[in-house]
Amino acid sequence: MRPMTALDTPTPPSPTLSAAARRFLGAPRFAIAATLNPDGSPLQAVIWYRLEGDAIVFNSRVGRRWPSNLMRDRRVSITVADGYKYIDLRGEVEIDDDPEVGLAVIAGLTRRYQPNKQAAEAQIAGFATERRVTFRLRPSRVFERLSGD
Repeated sequence: MRPMTALDTPTPPSPTLSAAARRFLGAPRFAIAATLNPDGSPLQAVIWYRLEGDAIVFNSRVGRRWPSNLMRDRRVSITVADGYKYIDLRGEVEIDDDPEVGLAVIAGLTRRYQPNKQAAEAQIAGFATERRVTFRLRPSRVFERLSGD
């Protein structure tokens, strides 16, 4: 086994995002949101997100398990990874259940993640029939491992 180098040493946790973290999160990567089930067991879900300042904004259809978990217990850990580079953001979410906000957020996320404009608009039309909830995480802890950035 090789010894650890300075590039292998993760950045200590902080509540703010570095310039490297902003660049990393600016790309349309998938995130994993970890929430707590009512029995205390963890649940992870792959999600779309966008960065707004130091906040991560994400959205879901009401009725799924992970958003139900967040509406009951606002604590979340979100990890965005690309190979060995990753960022982990932890804290409590703000919840916005305004239907217009929910549709606007999912429309923006769909356009961010779906490169085919026609397919994106078809997906957005389908989302318009759903009740959606939006979450905003202003992390209390940010852990970055962006070696080489």
